[in-house]
Amino acid sequence: MMNAVRLLATVFLCCSGTAGAAEIAVGDAPDALRMAIETAAPGDILRLGNARYDGPIVIDRPLTLIGGRDSRIFGNGEGTVVSVQADDVTLKGLYITGSGRKLDKLDSGIALAKGTRRARVEANRIVMNLIGVDVQGAIDATVSGNTIVGRTDLHRAEMGSGVYVWNAPGLLVEHNDIRRGRDGIFVTTSMKARYRFNRMQELRFAFHSMNANDIVLEHNVSRGNVLGFAFMFSRNVTATDNLSEGDATHGLFLNSVNNARVIHNEVRDGGEKCLFVYSATRNQFEGNRLEGCGIGVHLTGGAAENVFTGNAVIGNRTQVKYVGTRWLEWSGAPENVGQTKKPLGNFWSDHVAFDIDGDGIADSPYRPNDTVDVLTWSQPMTRLLLGAPAVQLIRWAQSRFPGLLPGGVIDSHPLMSPEGSGPRPLTTPEMVGFVPAEEN
Repeated sequence: MMNAVRLLATVFLCCSGTAGAAEIAVGDAPDALRMAIETAAPGDILRLGNARYDGPIVIDRPLTLIGGRDSRIFGNGEGTVVSVQADDVTLKGLYITGSGRKLDKLDSGIALAKGTRRARVEANRIVMNLIGVDVQGAIDATVSGNTIVGRTDLHRAEMGSGVYVWNAPGLLVEHNDIRRGRDGIFVTTSMKARYRFNRMQELRFAFHSMNANDIVLEHNVSRGNVLGFAFMFSRNVTATDNLSEGDATHGLFLNSVNNARVIHNEVRDGGEKCLFVYSATRNQFEGNRLEGCGIGVHLTGGAAENVFTGNAVIGNRTQVKYVGTRWLEWSGAPENVGQTKKPLGNFWSDHVAFDIDGDGIADSPYRPNDTVDVLTWSQPMTRLLLGAPAVQLIRWAQSRFPGLLPGGVIDSHPLMSPEGSGPRPLTTPEMVGFVPAEEN
């Protein structure tokens, strides 16, 4: 009987121009989905009804599963709910819940197996699983338009990530709403991927990558997380037009990152640091807006040969903290500034200066740190002496005789206006309000 139904469906689809695939309606019995997968032919389309289906399920052939308005797949609380072990599998419009809780086993709502190709995970609600989507060695996969909500019954250290990525070249992760859990997107030992237009909140890190080379991160939003966007032990990272708002510790965090392009991002109303750069070299920071943090930019650990140009550092308690003795010039190359023929520096909201010739560049350089700053960073107890007349005299003398300064950041051509910094207008529609997902 099932073969006859498939034959009739195939004839109909062939006549309508879609050859080789049968469209099969899955019944509403709890085990109907598992049985439909076992009997389906490669390329078939399974349409689920408005019913609850039992997991776990394993998809071992090219299939498309399309959910209805209330199609739900419930795991049994152990392992992964939906395991994809074949090429060209599409999961769309499903509600998936009920994974196990073992991090060492990578228990997930959906798991894309190593070596599988061209999987598509689209417009699903993946709720109350340890890991939302585990991309474990899959190639050219797409994770798009999903709502992923983590578990609420575990301590933070026991939680998994919304999207977990390992060795997944060609991956595209876009337009997902991710909240609750350890990290929104966690990437380790993977390369050549794109992450864009994702919105993340109620997490430890919104985006966390380690040993992830040649990746692009663009138009993402992190709101109210512990940390926004963290890049570690990586090279050739491009991060553009991302927003970190209200993240508690860091907005942008780079540790041992080389040859990165960090352009037109915005960090606002953050906690400790807008931008932290540790042991990172030959990176380009351009057109970013860093506003309202304890420290605007913190460089340490041998961070050198970085280019800072066209950024706006606004209203931070400490604009720059640089732990080092050498001078770092933060003005871009003359070829980047058109007719001014001057290097392009950055805008500093606490820099009081004139612009006599009206070229938009201040007539005096900006030096954010002095000997007293260096002393208080290395010996925090000396903060008790900041109001002492002798300390104030030292600061006054250094402001009048810059040759006494110990080295540090200098912007010889600071900007008079912050215009042009921060995300470009294209991101605006994606950055308005996070809409909470339904959880049941």
